[in-house]
Amino acid sequence: MNERPLKIFVVEDNEWYNKLLVYTLSLNPDYEVRSFFNARDFLNCLGESPDIVTLDYKLPDISGLEVLKRIRQENTDTRVILISEQEDTDMVVTLLKLGAYDYITKSNDIRERLLNTVQNLRQDISLKREISSLRKEIQKKYNFRQSIIGESPAIKGVYELIEKALETNITVIISGETGTGKELVAKAIHYNSGRKDKSFVAVNVPAIPSELIESELFGHEKGAFTGASFRRIGRFEEADGGTLFLDEIGEMEQNLQVKLLRVLQEKEIVRIGSNKPVKTDCRIVAATNKNLKDEVKKGKFRDDLYYRLLGLPIELPPLRDRGNDILILARHFIDNFCVENKIPLKRLTPGAQKKLMNYSFPGNIRELKSLVELAVTLSVQEEIDASDFALDISTISSALSGEDLTLREYELKIIKATLNKCNNDMGLTAKKLDIGVSTIYRILKEEKKSF
Repeated sequence: MNERPLKIFVVEDNEWYNKLLVYTLSLNPDYEVRSFFNARDFLNCLGESPDIVTLDYKLPDISGLEVLKRIRQENTDTRVILISEQEDTDMVVTLLKLGAYDYITKSNDIRERLLNTVQNLRQDISLKREISSLRKEIQKKYNFRQSIIGESPAIKGVYELIEKALETNITVIISGETGTGKELVAKAIHYNSGRKDKSFVAVNVPAIPSELIESELFGHEKGAFTGASFRRIGRFEEADGGTLFLDEIGEMEQNLQVKLLRVLQEKEIVRIGSNKPVKTDCRIVAATNKNLKDEVKKGKFRDDLYYRLLGLPIELPPLRDRGNDILILARHFIDNFCVENKIPLKRLTPGAQKKLMNYSFPGNIRELKSLVELAVTLSVQEEIDASDFALDISTISSALSGEDLTLREYELKIIKATLNKCNNDMGLTAKKLDIGVSTIYRILKEEKKSF
């Protein structure tokens, strides 16, 4: 990656030293060096945001201490290297506390010391530029109207709720079936919020063994238990200033629910093996594929934690309820997969579109993505046909279940199974089975007459 030159300002009133510093730094073609002989001229150009400033501590017009304070006030990203004729330990400590990166005395080895210090700073600046660039890319990726794709009324309702979530730091709980994109919504909230420059930390609750999850969330001190050979910072501390995403929180054991409730109330954690509370400031976004209200009624989820987490609820619709979004998403996944794998772009035939629209997608968006990528791989021409989709026939197979039935009985079982999956929506059932609504009514009516 080609980086822009490192912009270095040399502020030194001694003409000989000024020329020495400028000459030493200008030997590197990657350094863009400018010199100043007094503080006022330099401060007039501070708005140009130099990466590094070498600052003489004793200037004729304004003290180096005052100049350093001005730099820290106006541009916290500028690194300052103080240069002086003598070393005063107390003064060095004061300057470093105010934000100076290093303090170099004017001696025979000043050139070598200066070059080493600037080289170390260059690596630090390059890393921060790279991190900043990556953050911008991530924020662009999680622009939720581009990353959460769809035009259905159901998904537009989700957009509106995400917009509301961005206005405050309210706790958000995202519910929906597996594969509906809960983590994607959580990331969209984080990377579009005021916390976007801090960490997004995800914890998949059921994936962590029960004996380790407390340490995972809250951390532990060295020697807190067998095998704790060092202090461990927990996920709450990692997410300080950012967002902590608790995925599948409905699976959390009750003894840990009590501890989580306390952390949410007190906004502080206590590492295992310590009595010292540590303040934490992280936004909580939780997700579940369960109905937490029902879990509370069953006694499996604490009601006080439920109400603490409730905040702003966002319910993600299953893919089968999103209508034409199925085809919009399918085309999106096809285009992405073709580009990533350097395959000529392919399109869906009308038969393939019909097959997708008639399928119930129990695995939701995750399943659609996998099916589309497989179909692109299996297809041999520019078009993806219905035969390229290996759709799951679990609805039909479970309905038949190996029983010795008449054709009419098989039809009835398939209709009932599909109705059940479609929450008794006759129109959706007819669409998925590719039959008329009147046919469904007729078969169900005939069943009633036979009893």
